[in-house]
Amino acid sequence: MPELTFEKLRAAAAGEAVALRSRTNLQPAGGTGDKVFPPTYSVDRGIKYATEDRRIGDRVSTTVLLDSVASQANRAELALLEGWESQELSFPVPFVDFSIDEDIADLGRLTALEAPHRLADAIFRDSLLDGTLFRLHDVGRAITDSQPRNATALYHYSPTGLLFGMWDSTGPKGGLGSKFQRAYVSEIVGLDAELGRKVSSRIDPLQVEREAAARQIFVHSDPQQVWTMAPEEAVQAKKRPKVKGRGKPSEINHGNIPPLIDANAGGVTISKAIQTTVISLAALRRLRFADHNREAEIAARTAVAALGVASIAYQHEMDYDLRSRCLLIPEHSPRVELLGRDGSPAEVVDIDRTTAQTVLDEATEHASTTGIGWATNDIQLIPAPKLIDLIKRSREVSATKQPTK
Repeated sequence: MPELTFEKLRAAAAGEAVALRSRTNLQPAGGTGDKVFPPTYSVDRGIKYATEDRRIGDRVSTTVLLDSVASQANRAELALLEGWESQELSFPVPFVDFSIDEDIADLGRLTALEAPHRLADAIFRDSLLDGTLFRLHDVGRAITDSQPRNATALYHYSPTGLLFGMWDSTGPKGGLGSKFQRAYVSEIVGLDAELGRKVSSRIDPLQVEREAAARQIFVHSDPQQVWTMAPEEAVQAKKRPKVKGRGKPSEINHGNIPPLIDANAGGVTISKAIQTTVISLAALRRLRFADHNREAEIAARTAVAALGVASIAYQHEMDYDLRSRCLLIPEHSPRVELLGRDGSPAEVVDIDRTTAQTVLDEATEHASTTGIGWATNDIQLIPAPKLIDLIKRSREVSATKQPTK
């Protein structure tokens, strides 16, 4: 099978293909018949997993969502971040550096690939670039003014925003702020899902009895002490001690928990899982870059598509450990299908980490020669004093709160 090349990707972005598609078959690490645990969702009653019937070829299968579109986008961004931090992939990644204040230095560096709303996030809004609030800086203003009909600034400073989508809904323009649709869409579903049951119990080695603690457990006035059985040491609420958990030892993590069966969140068995990733070249072709000719626009779209290809290759090598008890193993190496407009069989090409690096390097170099390069200097922000103060105050409040169930 041939490898993906820059020339193939450029031709696809120029109009020879509607989309790039990658489909990966996955199996539970424990083998056939082993349970996997999907994400759970809040429901009033019934199944806590996202299940639905889907038509797969000529049959209908009960499927279960193992990783959502939003979650997959986050994993793809983290895969690109890994490539950027290792200096294997070169592209601009704005970030806020919290290490300037020792009290919040543990937050480290937060990039646009990690912020929930990417470069439009309030974290960037409330940070300083060269001593100026980001939104008031020339870079921030250019991002604020970016639109699909003129995406040059976002491409220059944070091209991943064009790949994964971005809506500047909290900026100066509110709901009318910059809005870029996702060009990269991916999800993982399990086929032929059969719901299982989960059992749980706890044997307390101290054998603390519920009757011994009944109505005698109070919230301690000292948060470090957590609880007390002495009313005079308790937090006072409306002139009387506040009872915690109606005297249940389990509320303070003591006592037995009887064996239970959970029929709504006990994992699933599946015949296999499929990861389907689509990079819409049609969406990228709707982007316009003011003051640049057609060749430069094609080059910019190709570079963004190359980021998408890199995210597929790097995510594959970061493995599919989605959550506790949901480790999946791919049955084959990653590959990409180039989907044409006429419904003809897709051209299939192999990709790997090295191929992705090469294609991205060639795409960005070509784009630069057409006059639409990326920012080459670090776009490093620091949190504004008001943001630092907000974080510190929030931590003080959290430290005094009692844990709740």
